[in-house]
Amino acid sequence: MGQDYKRLNHSVSLINFHFVWIPKRRKKSLVGQIAERQDAFLHEKCKDLSLEIIALEIQSDHVHLFVNALPKFAPRDIAFLLKGYTSRMLRAEFPRLKTVYPRGKNRSLWTNSYFVSTAGNVSSETVRRYIEWHGTR
Repeated sequence: MGQDYKRLNHSVSLINFHFVWIPKRRKKSLVGQIAERQDAFLHEKCKDLSLEIIALEIQSDHVHLFVNALPKFAPRDIAFLLKGYTSRMLRAEFPRLKTVYPRGKNRSLWTNSYFVSTAGNVSSETVRRYIEWHGTR
């Protein structure tokens, strides 16, 4: 894949994470403008966090995100920040999501769970192709 190692003052790293998460009750709500805005919000937040998006596919009922990260973030922190931000922003922009995903104990658009795996330089191309293939189905 030819990714460069990230060099900071005291570290050199190549850390890639593949995340998958779903809306509550696996509702097929990530379509049309909502999917477009989800894409924009993810790009915005990843840029803020210095995460490089390698591949991104938004399906109607789940999100695949493959990112290159700095070692300062644990995978759970990345998932928490991205899911929390996109949930708040989507619910603010699309009020109908507030009725589909009503407020309660857990006000998020997303389930609490997520999938994450790591990939080095050798397997990164395989993961990227898998995510792109997923988008053509």
